[in-house]
Amino acid sequence: MADKTAHILFDDVSESGKPIETWYISYALLGATVAGLIPILLPLSVIGRGTIADVGYVMAAFNLGGLISPVWGRIADRRLLYRELLAGGLLVTALTLAIFPWASSLWSWVMLAFLQGTGAGSAATVANLFIVELHPEREWDKRIGWLQSFYGGGQVFGLILAGVLSRISMHAGLYSTAVITALAIIPAWFMTPIFPRLQIQRPILRQPVQSEIHIGSPQRLYMLISPRKIWRGLHAPFALFISAWLITFMGAAAFFSLYPVLMNSAYGVDPVVASVGFAVAAALGLALYPAAGIWSEKFGSIQILQIGFGVRILAFTGLITIGSGHVGSHAALFSFLFIVLAWSLLSVAGTAVTSELSKSNEGEGLGVFNAATAVAGVLGAVIGGWLAGEYGYDAIPIFALISITGGLAIVSLLQKFRQ
Repeated sequence: MADKTAHILFDDVSESGKPIETWYISYALLGATVAGLIPILLPLSVIGRGTIADVGYVMAAFNLGGLISPVWGRIADRRLLYRELLAGGLLVTALTLAIFPWASSLWSWVMLAFLQGTGAGSAATVANLFIVELHPEREWDKRIGWLQSFYGGGQVFGLILAGVLSRISMHAGLYSTAVITALAIIPAWFMTPIFPRLQIQRPILRQPVQSEIHIGSPQRLYMLISPRKIWRGLHAPFALFISAWLITFMGAAAFFSLYPVLMNSAYGVDPVVASVGFAVAAALGLALYPAAGIWSEKFGSIQILQIGFGVRILAFTGLITIGSGHVGSHAALFSFLFIVLAWSLLSVAGTAVTSELSKSNEGEGLGVFNAATAVAGVLGAVIGGWLAGEYGYDAIPIFALISITGGLAIVSLLQKFRQ
């Protein structure tokens, strides 16, 4: 009887099967802010007043704020504050972005960045609840796919805008980012549906992430994973794969956390050009996701994972060579393009490998995978800032190359064990 009642409620709120809802505009603006503007403007703002190590600490704090955001999803469930936490998270992010230009110390930057990540993570987490608690499971993939597409489109727009704003001033850029985030509150508050509480079990969603900035995935931020579940979910050979993923992603996170500063200082790439280049790469990466899924099914997910690692090894090797020989900014951007495109392969294949190796409890396995990705994002930002401060910018692509090579070696070992 309960299942039948839930089914009727789902049908009532399903908007006649339309996979796109007007409140997705809010999520597109969040993508523009979190995955487009902040990754460019925040590091540039910090490096203008601090050190490269400070950039690493600030970006790590931002990522750490997103790491705890599943707590807000639990609060939303218990207190029925879905709309309030979606709009409230956006408001917190907007306010802290507006205050950031006035801060002058590392501790104030770190605290504000943490609050920015917390607010954005809260909004991203609660966004999923408007899908999985309002619509039947058969509609989740299509709706979440559209939600991610809005987010990805927002990221591309935000990256292009970040390039323009970085040329004007960092303060103006951060104020503009705060305004865009505040505008997202309007559809978040007035266009989201009001619905009865449905007693369903919270799933861990299998949709692959669509942004390497770890907070950029609502799937990653959706489910709170306890240490007990992480420990229970780890078992050979799954633990071997998670260790490879953690090591690999730390190197990439170090690079992406410092991206605009690194490209400008090490390769002479103007922040405007770096932002536009990132936007082009992100757009091409979005188009590659469907093909990555097909290839993963046809040739095997581990093989696609190895190819993705291999592409990144070649790309980072190119950056190391460029940094030593001073070939030029165009060659650096070309190498960076393949670093981003490889993520489409790694994201899809990594999600698939996780499901294959944790079939005894796929949900917990995906939770461990997401947790490892988020933790690696925090650690990579700290390590990247420290390495650049101690040994210079050239140390970052070297660190990334070593970490990805190590990950590829572990995954290759894993494949031999499975044969």
